[in-house]
Amino acid sequence: MSGTVPHVDGEDPGRRSRRGPATGGVRDRRDGQDGRDARAPHDAPDPRDDHGPGGTGGLGGLDHEDETVLSALAAAAGMAIENARLYEDARYRQRWMEANAEVTRALLSGGAEQHVLGLIVERARTILAADLGVLALPEEDGDVLRVAVATGADAEYHRGLRLPRDGSFAGAAMASGEVTVSADVENDPRVTSGPSRWEGLGPAVAVPMTGNGVPRGVLLLARRTPRPPFDEPQTAPLSAFAGQAAVAMELAERRREAEQITLLEERDRIARDLHDLAIQRLFATGMTLQSAVPFVEHPKAGERLLRAVDDLDATIRIIRSTIFGLRTHDEDSDGAGLRTRVTEAVRDVTSALGFTPVLSMDGPLDTDVPGPIADEAVAVLREALSNAARHAHAHGVEVTARTADGVFTLTVVDDGTGIPADARHSGLHNLAERAARLGGGLRLDTPPGGGTSLTWHVPLEGADGADGDGGGDEDGNGDGDAAVR
Repeated sequence: MSGTVPHVDGEDPGRRSRRGPATGGVRDRRDGQDGRDARAPHDAPDPRDDHGPGGTGGLGGLDHEDETVLSALAAAAGMAIENARLYEDARYRQRWMEANAEVTRALLSGGAEQHVLGLIVERARTILAADLGVLALPEEDGDVLRVAVATGADAEYHRGLRLPRDGSFAGAAMASGEVTVSADVENDPRVTSGPSRWEGLGPAVAVPMTGNGVPRGVLLLARRTPRPPFDEPQTAPLSAFAGQAAVAMELAERRREAEQITLLEERDRIARDLHDLAIQRLFATGMTLQSAVPFVEHPKAGERLLRAVDDLDATIRIIRSTIFGLRTHDEDSDGAGLRTRVTEAVRDVTSALGFTPVLSMDGPLDTDVPGPIADEAVAVLREALSNAARHAHAHGVEVTARTADGVFTLTVVDDGTGIPADARHSGLHNLAERAARLGGGLRLDTPPGGGTSLTWHVPLEGADGADGDGGGDEDGNGDGDAAVR
């Protein structure tokens, strides 16, 4: 007991693995079949021994070095998992930033609105792995939502729908002004209007697109059942993306307005130059030629001078008509004046005719022709051109739209086969009724060279007081209507 370690009978000193810190006991992990410590009979277990009975080891015989290694590996694994999570979060945010930059770039570069709206929906649907993406725009002061874009599963059931704000999931999001989530949109009690369109879809999220406090639309995403719902880490960047897209839409709109103002100012400048310079010089030239006619002795030379004066007068009328078109700021519901709509109607029938009709417009069509008359005139023109394309077998068509003496007149002349005597006149009857409702009339003639001449005229004032008996020629023979004077 002088500090030396007593020898235990039957023990090989070379196989001792370790001595207890206080008792001097010996533990050999290879002694015994069950791996228990081999101790001297007089040695009691020391609770400070990590691997003794009651110790803190308990890891299948691992010593301190093994535990240290395992702890280090666990810490490294945890750090690797955390780094992977941080990388995934960073990559997720980067995808949203890239999508927002792409949308902003498309808007500010003057891209078509429908293309940009589709881009917004498709990028959001891809990033959040949604099965359906919908973007609805407000109409009628926000009381109605029109689905402008729908992509993905069952998109055809949503595209083009007009839904009330009350009774639709997108409307609920717009009304609340916040992100709206549904675990089962097919059975959501907020969806009470519109046709059945949510079958098979479950989790959904709708985000209002608000810029400077003005709602510009609602972005809606949905997943099929039983996919997981949209959680807060997903909806937070979606809300930011929708808000930034709304701001970009507003900036693009203001840019278009600024460009429109610049265009109108340029048109005004051109109109002033045409009126103050071109017309005055043409007028002066015509007056000079007309004053020279009495001094021309040769009759044919005098006739040529008079024809030149007439040509100058016609040119002045054309320029004045162009000035009216440049200076008009009144636009119809489609954003185009009557001149533009007439031009589009003529252009649209070109392929059916096989040639381009001759178009002439005279007078302040955009400023003097009221909206109801303009709408009827365009409908009449399209019907007349369609008849010429289908039945007349014409090789030439001339269209004239003009205002003079308080009357709007539309004339369509073709060189075709004319109107057969046994032809049905239901279409002509409709054209005559359109004129009669506005206090005007319809006249059909046969030009000297053959074909058909259709003249549709209505007064620019007092059309609301028409009694419906304005001389419409039901049978299309021109007997019931007088010529326009």
